[in-house]
Amino acid sequence: MKVHNYIKKGLKWLLILVSIITVLFYLNNRAIPLEKPDPLHADLPEASPPKTMQIFQIPTGVNHRSAAFAYRGGSFFDKREFSMSVVLVRHPKGDLLIDAGFGKDVKKHFSSMPFYFKMITDFDPGISAAEQLDKLGYNKDSLKAILLTHAHWDHVSGIPDFKNTPILVSENELKFINGLDKFSALARSFTNAKYISYSFQQKAYLGFPLSYDFYGDGSIVIVPAPGHTPGSVIIFITLPTGKRYAVIGDLAWQVEGVNELEERPFLQSELGDDDRALVRENLQKMYAIHEKFPAITIMPAHDERAFISIPTLELMNTSDTSK
Repeated sequence: MKVHNYIKKGLKWLLILVSIITVLFYLNNRAIPLEKPDPLHADLPEASPPKTMQIFQIPTGVNHRSAAFAYRGGSFFDKREFSMSVVLVRHPKGDLLIDAGFGKDVKKHFSSMPFYFKMITDFDPGISAAEQLDKLGYNKDSLKAILLTHAHWDHVSGIPDFKNTPILVSENELKFINGLDKFSALARSFTNAKYISYSFQQKAYLGFPLSYDFYGDGSIVIVPAPGHTPGSVIIFITLPTGKRYAVIGDLAWQVEGVNELEERPFLQSELGDDDRALVRENLQKMYAIHEKFPAITIMPAHDERAFISIPTLELMNTSDTSK
């Protein structure tokens, strides 16, 4: 009889525990769209990209997640492969890599991450950007710089593979790298990396008050978008065809974060975002841009759907790889 009572009590407490966990999961992940921002009152900025400018995507691996991990209201049953892709910009003034992706030593780099992060992360490393470029005979001296959206591990792992290439970061992101934050520890560990900061100009761009025109022709324009990290940026790309992209880094992990105005679930945001209020503010800015200019492709760094319209590296014209 006593054993029966113990079993009943045990089942009762198990049911209570399961109920509590269910409620917490619901509160963490339920859809709570942000307030819609005022309409954007800005014209599409002028740009004069050179006719020979091209961009290519370089996938470097995937992280196995779900929509529920990425944004509030997402389903646990909607499996998502978080892409770890780099964008190669070919430009007559010097080529540019946007982010560095998974590098050759990504498994070693991952081992340096906090224990709880490793427990919830399941990734498959692909072929690093440097290895893919080398395979095509690309002259890495053609690279003017690697431009980081921010300095988290999955965006910087490939940096050591480009030994002589300057790494461009915003001033606030350089402070983040040189600080004591555990999530910038990997970037900080690359003692031979040549980090160079840039300053923004008092020139508005699509609702952002500051901007930096990298080439001076409007083809690559960077705006500050702090929140995920103190110096996170958004990079706007304009091609000779008139096609435009907005590389938003980890402002949102999937495009629904912008289109549905859904921030990351509470726990993910508390653990991974530097300033949740700034993340919300910049999501609203990107939503306003998307509403007024829907032809601009919003590109979260980890949403493989956003890269579909960008040619893969294999399609690069290799006749001038020594450019």
